[in-house]
Amino acid sequence: MSDTPDSAVRTYTEQHRAAFLGDLAEWLRIPSVSAQPEHDGDVRRSAEWLSAKLAGTGFPVTEIWETPGAPAVFAEWPSDDPDAPVVLVYGHHDVQPAAVEDGWSTDPFDPVIRDGRMYGRGAADDKGQVLFHTLGVRAHLAVTGRTTPAVHLKLLIEGEEESGSPHFRALAEERAARIAADVVIVSDTGMWDENTPTVCTGMRGLAECEIELWGPDQEIHSGSFGGAVPNPATAIARLVAALHDTEGRVAVPGFYDGVTELTAAERALFAELPFDEDTWLRTAASHAASGEAGYSTLERVWARPTAEVNGIGGGYQGAGSKTVIPSSALVKLSFRLVDGQEPERIQEAVRTWAEARIPAGVRHRITFAPATSPCLTPLDHPALQAVARAMGTAFGTKILFTREGGSGPAADLRDVLGAPVLFLGISVPSDGWHGPDEKVELDLLVKGAETTAHLWGELADAAPNR
Repeated sequence: MSDTPDSAVRTYTEQHRAAFLGDLAEWLRIPSVSAQPEHDGDVRRSAEWLSAKLAGTGFPVTEIWETPGAPAVFAEWPSDDPDAPVVLVYGHHDVQPAAVEDGWSTDPFDPVIRDGRMYGRGAADDKGQVLFHTLGVRAHLAVTGRTTPAVHLKLLIEGEEESGSPHFRALAEERAARIAADVVIVSDTGMWDENTPTVCTGMRGLAECEIELWGPDQEIHSGSFGGAVPNPATAIARLVAALHDTEGRVAVPGFYDGVTELTAAERALFAELPFDEDTWLRTAASHAASGEAGYSTLERVWARPTAEVNGIGGGYQGAGSKTVIPSSALVKLSFRLVDGQEPERIQEAVRTWAEARIPAGVRHRITFAPATSPCLTPLDHPALQAVARAMGTAFGTKILFTREGGSGPAADLRDVLGAPVLFLGISVPSDGWHGPDEKVELDLLVKGAETTAHLWGELADAAPNR
């Protein structure tokens, strides 16, 4: 166990809380919106700000890494212990677009503090959760008397996560030797709620495709030609109808091959969470739960693969009627993947399945977007248990476990580095990522810093050579 006293860590973080929050507010004032070209200069300013702040924190190495898009920031602080494990922290410094007219109560890039919360774009996603590592490592050093961290600490903070991380995999491969690590910590996630601290153990992957069908070379009269030529809108409808069976399972042959099934222990841990389906449905703005038979709602969104229709269209959609056979139709599909599924194999299975159902005389094009792999850390992994212990010390309560239904670039780091990926986040659902009035709970933000102050010692103690 770490020899970092929890009371000493808490005293340190409280003494330095105001300065830390001042730094965060300063960073949030930089509108580092990677999706909008007019903010390219701001994204670069954000990278420069962070690089300077990490240097001021004590990192002896801080660098800005160029990509074909937005710059990333790398920092490194070697431990004076030659046997210390190497830990890489991942996060991102770019943010979603935001404007007052989107429904914000105040300027999204002029952060304000109200009722123990800081409101501003990026407060939770992800600048706040990146920056708490600066306070955490200082607390770690202050209360242990060390001059270097108990682990060989590296940070890689990208600048294009909110734009789909288009250059991240290539950057990780190019810089693999510099970012090599025994463990990866992703601080771009959250907890169950304000009163239930949790550790995320995995994220789903993602494969997306667009299927376009063409029939007649132009719209044609449905009375003169209907029933005698193939209709691309009908073909799309039949394709969508065949996507699932009556039990809610994806009907693409081979789709479930290799899926890592939930264990009884994992299902029991999910059941410990204070989940209320009526509340969840209100959040989802839905009137009923639905999905694969035999699984709970949480199991469906965290641990089972899915197929969803994201958009469908074709033919006349204006007011009144227009009795035609359309010349084209399309559907946009997304597939959330779980551990054991390979995106490339799923893409090929979907292509084979779709092409077998396209009728003669209908031309087609199936286009896949860049895919994201799933990642999962086993519950008994020593590093995961170290994260849970560190968070338990900081929060003073039992830590439960969750997964994320969404997707991110974490699996790229796992695949490139061959290291387990762990998730450490303190954001809660009410923080409103990507929406108006995004905020972060300040007490939880400081608890994140306290967790990392304990974590580096915990990971050093859990290293195999100890």
